[in-house]
Amino acid sequence: MLKLCGFHISNYHNKVRIALLEKGVPFEEDPSCRPCQEDEFLARTPMGKVPFLELDGTTLAESQVICEYLEETYPQKSLYPADPLARAKVRELIVLIELHVELVARRLYGQVFFGKPVAEDVKQSVEKDLAKGIRALRARAKFDPYIAGAELSLADCTAFVSLPLVSLATKHAYGRDFLEEIAQLKPYLKMLEERPAFRQVNADRKAATAGAKK
Repeated sequence: MLKLCGFHISNYHNKVRIALLEKGVPFEEDPSCRPCQEDEFLARTPMGKVPFLELDGTTLAESQVICEYLEETYPQKSLYPADPLARAKVRELIVLIELHVELVARRLYGQVFFGKPVAEDVKQSVEKDLAKGIRALRARAKFDPYIAGAELSLADCTAFVSLPLVSLATKHAYGRDFLEEIAQLKPYLKMLEERPAFRQVNADRKAATAGAKK
C-alpha cells in the first residue's frame, strides 16, 4: 500500500492528501516526517523535503510529481480534464499558484510563523512580485465554479492549501490581504471545504497547528 510521509501543516503534503482522498486511493500515512538533512532521511527523499511517497520498495518525492504519478496509476477518477489543452490549463494554474504566488509569499513566512524580521527591501520585492503573480492568477482563474472551470481538478487541491497562506502572510506583513481583490476567492474556498476530503484535511491541519503551538 502507498504510504504518504509528511506532516499535516504542510500545504504541499495536504495537496497530495486531498488528491488521494478525492481519487479514493487507499493509502497509509506517516504524519510525523519533517524536512531534514540527515543522511538517513536524504536516502528517502533526496532534497530532504516532504511530502514523499513510499511505494514498491522505493520513494517518490515532490508533490506535483506524486500527483502526476497518481493520475497515471489511478485514472478511474481523474483530477485532470480529458482534453489536452484543458489539462495544460490546469497545470498552468498550478504553476501560477505555487511558483508565482505562494512561493513568493513564502519569503514572508519567517516573520509570519516564527517571528523573524523581514528586511524592508524583501517586503518591497515580495509585494512587486506578488502583484504580477496575482494579476496572472486573476487572468486565468475561472471560478465556474472551480478554478479551472466546470470540473474539480488538481488546481483546486493546490489553491485550497496554498492561497489561504498567502492571505495570512500578506495580512501579517502588510496589514491587508493581497488576495481580497479576487472577489470570488472566499466563496470558492468555502465551497471546496464542503467536500469531505477538503474538510477532513483542513480539520487535521487546524488540529496539527493548534498542537504545534502548545
